[in-house]
Amino acid sequence: MAIITRAIRDQFNPAKLSECVGQVEMITIDETKAIVAGAHDAFENWKNTSSVTRGEILRVTADLLEQNIDTVAETATREMGKTKNEMIGEVKRGASILRYFAQEGMRATGEVLPSASEMKILYSTRVPLGVVAAITPWNFPVAIPLWKIAPALVYGNTVVWKPSIEAALTGQLIADLFEQAGLPKNVLNIVQGRGSSVGQVLLEAPEVKAITFTGSNGVGQNILNTAGHTNKKIQLELGGKNAAIILADADLNLATKLTIEGAMKQTGQRCTATSRVYIEEAVYDKALDQLLVEAQKIEVGVTMGPVSSQGQYENILAAIEKAKSEGAKLVFGGGPTKDQSDGYFIDPTVFTNVTHDMAIAHEEVFGPVLAVIKVKDYEEALRLSNDSEFGLSASIYTSNIQKAFDFINRSEVGLVQVNDETGGAEPQAPFGGVKNSSTGAREQGQAAKEFFTTMKTVTINTK
Repeated sequence: MAIITRAIRDQFNPAKLSECVGQVEMITIDETKAIVAGAHDAFENWKNTSSVTRGEILRVTADLLEQNIDTVAETATREMGKTKNEMIGEVKRGASILRYFAQEGMRATGEVLPSASEMKILYSTRVPLGVVAAITPWNFPVAIPLWKIAPALVYGNTVVWKPSIEAALTGQLIADLFEQAGLPKNVLNIVQGRGSSVGQVLLEAPEVKAITFTGSNGVGQNILNTAGHTNKKIQLELGGKNAAIILADADLNLATKLTIEGAMKQTGQRCTATSRVYIEEAVYDKALDQLLVEAQKIEVGVTMGPVSSQGQYENILAAIEKAKSEGAKLVFGGGPTKDQSDGYFIDPTVFTNVTHDMAIAHEEVFGPVLAVIKVKDYEEALRLSNDSEFGLSASIYTSNIQKAFDFINRSEVGLVQVNDETGGAEPQAPFGGVKNSSTGAREQGQAAKEFFTTMKTVTINTK
């Protein structure tokens, strides 16, 4: 018998770098290929399992997730740095996602259509694709995997899931809960390893019929380069440079509070985080003062965790230094947190005097950094907010209903918020962006079935 030697990776707490929180076995390329083959073999039985039964397994998994909420939240907090309270909220959201898609097992998957012939019955139905590869990031280690895995499973696909290596321990916990819920063997398969090795297998394997990915634009482009010429369905959720607009008629207390929350929650490590805010000049000084007051309320290490890794830490600090070198004015934060030297902690950071030729105005930072820009009026704010290669989310704060609806119509994003922060998603609503933020069908809600199924049209001649 051949002896398989796997690499072992130590997982360290980004809030306390001396603390090893566990170890991950990195599987080999050959093992990954065998796992894909196993998922392919399991597909026939799973697709023929009642969709009601498939949904019931998701419901049981939701119950188990809630029963283990403290363990899952604590593991993720120690592994990737999000605060415990934030992770508890995310685990609850994960349970809601599972319950929403559990109900999909009881919904219609097609429709009866009229035929030109009275002797024919004509109808359509949705059928699963086969093996789906889910490649997920570290920043939402519970919610994002579940909003891919749950619809894939309930619609009858088998799944090979590669979580980010920075969230590998959390991923294993989630996979174990599905097994405890009664999911048959090889229907959901977790592969731990680097994208350059095991991830590449998933892109190239002929048994994989669809790839759903959330992460960086660079990796997304590699997926398109590798698998884009095949018949695989591809769904990519990528970056964002999300804008908020604060008009003179806005409730400034609400607008400034939610803008800072939008920028700094999860340490700014959200694709929907508020990255730039345009403030009408009539209220600019007052709004800026209030933004800084809100930023001062953040307790680094208590209400805001560290960034997830050394790479993230170095990239964010480099972006801050670049903004200063290009002429942006640092008015708050701007560096490592002084009394938190044992972790990857960065102060909430606010820049003013930002122009649109600066990197801070158009490049995704993915950290607790906000660019504040003064504008003459709503039209300038709208034009500048649309001046981006990304188009994921945007928000406007105003009491003018006409401008609110004009913004809804003219904002070049997939997610629009009125008097609310740029982040946030609910399982019943489609999620995704335009421009370089997304490729393929939307995630979540009824839109999910567009990606995870294909249509079959049936004609029955009764003559």
